[in-house]
Formats: sequence, structure tokens, C-alpha cells
Amino acid sequence: DYIFYTDWAWTSFVVFSISQSTMLVVGAIYYMLFTGVPGTATYYATIMTIYTWVAKGAWFALGYPYDFVVVPVWIPSAMLLDLAYWATRRNKHAAILIGGVLVGMSLPQFNMVNLLLVADPLEMAFKYPRPTLPPYMTPIEPQVGKFYN
Repeated sequence: DYIFYTDWAWTSFVVFSISQSTMLVVGAIYYMLFTGVPGTATYYATIMTIYTWVAKGAWFALGYPYDFVVVPVWIPSAMLLDLAYWATRRNKHAAILIGGVLVGMSLPQFNMVNLLLVADPLEMAFKYPRPTLPPYMTPIEPQVGKFYN
């Protein structure tokens, strides 16, 4: 159970840091390059934050601890991306390069602070034991050689 909660905390940090920052940068830069409207990264980050709060609530309603889903801190990194786009609006490649580097470097930092606030996984393992598998999912031992004399 300790490994279970430790893995979830680490997974939510790593997965959110890498995949979500990539999604934020690619989506926002693509939108900004083709529409020329800055400020969309912050909009995306706000929407993703709301969605993650909903997911957190859903897991909590299923009986998991409140800290089971770590809500990432996207908004400050997204504001940096919008600022980078505003500062480099005449050079699209600089917007992608500088904005991507800023988000890629700042988002894991913000999330590391977020991860430090998560409750101790060992404490969680004692308070919330991992749910057991339902009977239809429990593995059955193979009946090899059952009829062999």
C-alpha cells in the first residue's frame, strides 16, 4: 500500500510535468501562431486546472484520499508562455523556443512545491488501505496437470 500511494504521488508529478506541459505549450503556441491571439496559454491552464479539480473530486468520491490526485500548478507557467509570446511576437520561432523552455523549466519547479505538500504516503497507506480486487478479477491458479497421473 505504501508503494501504491508513493507511486501515485510520483506518477502524478512526472506525468503531469512532462505530458501536460507539452500539451500546454503545443496547444497554446499552435493557437497563438495561427490566430495571433496571446493569452490563450493561461486560458488553457485554467481549463485544465478546473478539469483536474473535477477529477480529484471524482476520485475522492470513490473513497480515495484527498491527496490521491495532485492538482498541477499550470497557471504561472502559462502566464510565462503568454509573456514570452508577447515579447517575441515578431519572431514565431523565438516564441516557440523561449516559451517552451520557460514552461518546461518552470512547470516541474512549481509542481515540486506542490508535491511537497502531499501527505506522507506511509500515513496514507495506513489510513486508506488499497482496495482489494473484486472476486471476478482475482487470478485463478492454472490447473496444469490436474488429470495427469
